Amino acid sequence: MPSLGADMEAGTLIEKLVHPGDPVKRGDIIAAVETQKGAIEIEVFEDGVLQEWLVDLGTKVPVGVPLAMIKAEGEAETADLSPEPPKAIVADEDMIVVDYQTPTKPVLPTPAASPRPADRPRVTPAARRLAAQQGIDLATLSTQGTISLSDIAALGTKPKPAPMSDMRAAISAAMSRSKREIPHYYLSHLIDLEAADAFVKTTNADREPQDRLLLGALYAKAVAKALKKYPEFNGNFIDDTFQQSDAVHLGLAINIRNVGLVAPALFDAENQPLDDLMSAMRDLVERVRGGRFRARELSDATITLTSLGDRGVDELFGVIYPPQVAIVGIGTPRQQPIIHNGDVTARLSAMVTLAADHRVSDGHRGALFLKAIDKHLQKPEAL
Repeated sequence: MPSLGADMEAGTLIEKLVHPGDPVKRGDIIAAVETQKGAIEIEVFEDGVLQEWLVDLGTKVPVGVPLAMIKAEGEAETADLSPEPPKAIVADEDMIVVDYQTPTKPVLPTPAASPRPADRPRVTPAARRLAAQQGIDLATLSTQGTISLSDIAALGTKPKPAPMSDMRAAISAAMSRSKREIPHYYLSHLIDLEAADAFVKTTNADREPQDRLLLGALYAKAVAKALKKYPEFNGNFIDDTFQQSDAVHLGLAINIRNVGLVAPALFDAENQPLDDLMSAMRDLVERVRGGRFRARELSDATITLTSLGDRGVDELFGVIYPPQVAIVGIGTPRQQPIIHNGDVTARLSAMVTLAADHRVSDGHRGALFLKAIDKHLQKPEAL
């Protein structure tokens, strides 16, 4: 079970896409797992033959537990190809216990029977159901006989708080860790978008709607190109060390209606032509909102770009997603008075912001990074 982010502890195997004996090669999608963020497609990272599935469908297992055995080309057949792991991994009570003494599949723990107190009051099924709906603890009630539906109704209604969804819990854990561990600093810069907007309009003049370019693709490419000069904003901070990434895997913040937010990666954004980048963005948004995206898209992002361009927000200051070290935000483009060629005139502009990790960079370099993004957007034909 791969780790798909710092906030992931376990996943549930929901789909097997290959069978024992099938050949697999690096990059193949072999399974899907359900996590707090939705259904994630699992890629394989080596060539060989899938020898055996170790986990049944519907089984929830902690990160790091083997899902399958893959026999590499030329490797001898064996009942157990993995190195000797610990004897057991014990997760939370709602997870499983994996016993590695024998090469068998994970088994669910058997809960211990709870003794029934002799003085526990008798409750009718209807009364028990209403009490659960109203958040009433039956153990606090004192009665000489059986608790009935009318007894519970007479206590009045007490709305039961709605539990936090799995995705909101995951976001809460990651953002709490970020604000607790990462020393954020914040910068903002107003960018003139007239040149970028004119380029988009000219490019789209003869195109069908599905082939048109959006400003978002220009934002992504400008950020990616600026990172090549300011690489300290592109990478991960792990074990007290900044691990700079040579490639820009740009996390794109995508809202899932009434569910939450994820930021899967656009891989090698700095090397993709604008049209290819736009296609990749459309594909990513469509798959995420359909509940399907790949494991690497969640785990391998090196920086995040977030935009509330259609929400009327002038500026936003993001929270860094660990172990990344920076997040760039772009507000709603709008006509604003700007001095251009010595005259005050209304021009399309937007506020770009940076939240960055002070352990890795400082405000001086952050300011230069934002100016570099601005510079690239002034010459969109060169993107």
